[in-house]
Amino acid sequence: MECTSQSSPKKSKGVVNIAKATFTLPTDFEAKLSRLGDKTDDIAKTVLQASGEVVLNQVKSNLNSVLSGKSTGELVGSLGMSPVKVNRKGDYDLKIGFAEPRKGTGKSNAKIANILEYGSSRQPPRPFMKPAKSQSKNAVIETMKNKLEEEINKL
Repeated sequence: MECTSQSSPKKSKGVVNIAKATFTLPTDFEAKLSRLGDKTDDIAKTVLQASGEVVLNQVKSNLNSVLSGKSTGELVGSLGMSPVKVNRKGDYDLKIGFAEPRKGTGKSNAKIANILEYGSSRQPPRPFMKPAKSQSKNAVIETMKNKLEEEINKL
């Protein structure tokens, strides 16, 4: 990378320019940035998908730890992740939740999960979703960094 600078103050139209710097990027880096522009959406989806897997695994682990020995495994089995989609605002969304309804009974997996998370008049709360957010935060950040770097290096 080449860098040149100029530090003599210049005044123009009431604005004082204190310093000016010009950077010349390495050619290979410029080429990657150019190719990145064409693949930004695909890379963003790939990075988000990888980070979603980290959160999903943490949620499953937490859910297994709060369930009793009488659990059928159906609630854990219904836990999953949606594909990455772009919402109306143009933001990328990925959702972790439960498939509906429960097999055979027609009861709602989300309702059962909600009772576990927040409790009821007959059952104390056994949170598993909210703790997963804080427990997976650092791992998600690292996964996103690593996946982004991996995808950029493919360019």
